[in-house]
Amino acid sequence: MSQSEAIINAISQQARTELRPLADAIDREGFYPETYLRELGKLGGFAAAIPEEYDGLGLDLSTQIDITTSISRECGSTGFMVWCQSTCAWYLLHSPNQEVRERYLKDVARARILAGTGMSNTVKHLAGIEKINLRAVRTENGYQVSGSLPWVSNISADHLAVVAAYVQDEGYIMFAVRCDTPGVSLRPCLEFSGMEGTQTLCIRFDKVALNQTDIIAHPAQFGDYIKRIKPGFVLGQTGMGLGIIEASVETMEDTNATHAHVNVFLDDQADDLSAELQPLKSRIKELARATKNGNPEVLDVLKARLATSELCLRATHSAVLHTGAKGYLMNHPAQRRQREAVFVAIVTPALKHLRKEIHAIEHPDEQAQAA
Repeated sequence: MSQSEAIINAISQQARTELRPLADAIDREGFYPETYLRELGKLGGFAAAIPEEYDGLGLDLSTQIDITTSISRECGSTGFMVWCQSTCAWYLLHSPNQEVRERYLKDVARARILAGTGMSNTVKHLAGIEKINLRAVRTENGYQVSGSLPWVSNISADHLAVVAAYVQDEGYIMFAVRCDTPGVSLRPCLEFSGMEGTQTLCIRFDKVALNQTDIIAHPAQFGDYIKRIKPGFVLGQTGMGLGIIEASVETMEDTNATHAHVNVFLDDQADDLSAELQPLKSRIKELARATKNGNPEVLDVLKARLATSELCLRATHSAVLHTGAKGYLMNHPAQRRQREAVFVAIVTPALKHLRKEIHAIEHPDEQAQAA
């Protein structure tokens, strides 16, 4: 058995025994599984793509996606937090600034510090969808940041937030900041229809002082840095969708043990979805492995993420229909997974965002005319 297979087996077993019993409370009661996340960190659940010198497993992003997939089969909310934490480690790993990498990467990789990525606003801003919310000004020792972000997940007072801000006339900075830093405040969001256990809060910055050890990318570094991390950022999310799809197919197969004679009249069958899932997983694995020594084509990455969202919506919809009235009960995971699938399709980059970026790449003449 390879190292990758061994770690995935260990994490899958942990998810079945420790996470599965918590899934209902995470979804319906907003329970934040902090203890589980920290124990997962000890196993290396966020560190597959991190080199051993930073307490990582020394594997690659494809194994990290497999880990996220195995956890998302049991709970999509927790799968999302695994993406948040492992993606913050990904950001730190690729920072051109050694100080911030040395300060945080080992602790984030092993969940000694839990971390949330608040890059949704920036990613949408760079795609021409919305204005950037955080602004920074230069100071003698670094920068001062103000503004607010409405939804940042996997954060609390003792957690780390990784976000970006615009510096007037210079460009953008990306930085890591403890949520108990003076000037940082957190407040609850309105209640969501799902993902309530993801510790998603609004974060406000009121003249927060940053020094050199906080900065992941300065304005002169930001453009190249974003190009480097974006494929991993986007591909990492596919693990959420893949796990939910696999669990939905399993639900359909279980239901067919007694109801195949009537389920056969539904549009999407388990075998059909599995036949689409396997080549998608292979394509994602290939793209993820390519991020280790450079970057795959961004168009291929966006299309793989889009296909995951679309198949996830179909699979969860079909699973509810296969289970019938049972799947509509609050204690049945089929309806929970359907809500989780909608989240996969709306979390940045959302399905419509992906299609916008894909269209821009495939139709550059239209973009030039619009400019």
